[in-house]
Amino acid sequence: NSELRERIIGTTPHIFIERDGGISSADPVVKKALSGTKEVIGSSPFVTGQVLLKYGDRYSGTILNGIEEETEQSVTNIKRYLKGPKPVLGEMGLLIGNELAKEMGLKTGDEVSLVSAVSGKPQSFKIAGIFHTGLYTFDANNVFISLAPAQRLFNTNTVTAITVRIKDVLKADEIKREIAGRLRYPYFVRNWMDLNKNLFGALLLEKIVMFALLTLIVLVACFNIASMLIMRVMEKTKDIGILKAIGAKASDVRAIFTLEGFLIGVIGTIVGSASGLLIVWLQKTYKLIKLPSDVYYIDSLPVNINWHDPVVIAVSAIILSLFATIYPSSQAARLDVIEALRYE
Repeated sequence: NSELRERIIGTTPHIFIERDGGISSADPVVKKALSGTKEVIGSSPFVTGQVLLKYGDRYSGTILNGIEEETEQSVTNIKRYLKGPKPVLGEMGLLIGNELAKEMGLKTGDEVSLVSAVSGKPQSFKIAGIFHTGLYTFDANNVFISLAPAQRLFNTNTVTAITVRIKDVLKADEIKREIAGRLRYPYFVRNWMDLNKNLFGALLLEKIVMFALLTLIVLVACFNIASMLIMRVMEKTKDIGILKAIGAKASDVRAIFTLEGFLIGVIGTIVGSASGLLIVWLQKTYKLIKLPSDVYYIDSLPVNINWHDPVVIAVSAIILSLFATIYPSSQAARLDVIEALRYE
C-alpha cells in the first residue's frame, strides 16, 4: 500500500484546482486562496488531454501533460524517474514512459509527431528522456512536454488545472476542504485520493482479507499445539501418575505442559519471524518476485518492513500458543493417580 502510494504521489500532484472552461495559469483568486493555506508548499499550471502520437508508420493514443518546468519541480517529481542527466524540455523536448517507448520502438533523440483533435495540426517533438515509474498504466499512457506547446496543441490559452503540493499528503482531504471553502463555485477542487479512490478501496479490502487469513493460520497452529499436547498427555499418563505418586502437585504438572507449549510457540514464532523478515529483505533488496506489469500497477512485489506489525504478530502468536496449552495442561493436572497407574 505505502509503496504504491509513494509512486502515485511521486507522479501525481496532491491537489487539483479546476474550473469549467479552463482556468488562467495566473488566476488571482486561486493565488489568494493558496497563499492563505499554510500547508501549501508549491503550485504549478497543468494542461492535459488526449493526443495521437506518431512515429514512422506507428500510431498510439496517449495522454499529453503540459507542464511549466520551473514550477513543476515543486509539485511533482517526474524527472526523478529519468535515468542519466535531467533534460530541459524547451519548445521541442518530450518525456515519454518506458512502456510506451517500448511499444513504439522509441529511444532518446528520436523525433515524433503529436496531434490533437482540437487543432488537427501535427507538431514535432524530440524524445528528451524516458521515465520509468514502475506504474504500468502511467508509463504506458503518458508523455510530458512544456506548457506553451501543449496549449498550442489544444488551441487554448488557459490550463486544465492549477496543481498543488502540500506538506503532509495524508492531510489532502482536510486541505482540499480548506481551499474549496475559499474558492467556491465555479471552481472545484480534487485531491490525489479522489483520483485513486477505487484503487485504495481495493487495497484496503485486500489488507482486511490478508489479516483474516493470517489470523486463521495462527489459530490452526494453536490447534496443532493443543492437539500435540493432548497426545503428549495420553502418552505420558504413566509418568504423570508416578510424578503425582511421589508428591508432585497438580500445579507442577500443569506448569510442565504449559512450559512445553510456550516453548513450542516461542521457537516457532522466532523461526517464522526470522524467515519472514529474511524473505522481505531479499525481496526489497533484489526484487526476486516479479509481477506482470500489464496486470498490476507495479512491476515487482512491493514490501515494506513496519516493525510495529511483526512485533504485534509475534507477541499475539506467543499469547495464543499459551492459551492453546490451557486445556491439555488442565487435563494433565486433573489426572487421577490411581487411574494413571491402574494398568501399569
